Amino acid sequence: MSYDENNIFAKILREEIPCKKVYENEYALAFHDINPQAKLHILVIPKGKYISFADFSKNASKDEIEGFFKAVGKIAEEQHLVKNGYRILANHGVNAGQEVPHFHVHIFGNQTLGPMISKS
Repeated sequence: MSYDENNIFAKILREEIPCKKVYENEYALAFHDINPQAKLHILVIPKGKYISFADFSKNASKDEIEGFFKAVGKIAEEQHLVKNGYRILANHGVNAGQEVPHFHVHIFGNQTLGPMISKS
């Protein structure tokens, strides 16, 4: 599968679509999800063209990987999530419910989050 330049996150990175930005560094952009699934729901996307975690972990440079995951940790800290806990989620592929073909991490917090996976 090749990277889709017209996915919504690519358009956000090109500033063709606005976002409610939370954090940005050289390697990542973080913003509030437009359809939050928790009291706090932030998306963190790498600035590179990666479809999934598998693609990112295989093809991103060490600096991109480090910069991205440091951004995730910094956001959790800046949002005061560390003390009470939070969840990080990355979906990969159809069975996991990945909706946008650009690797991204969801950060959920500011509430009790319940079970990890539905048993259905």
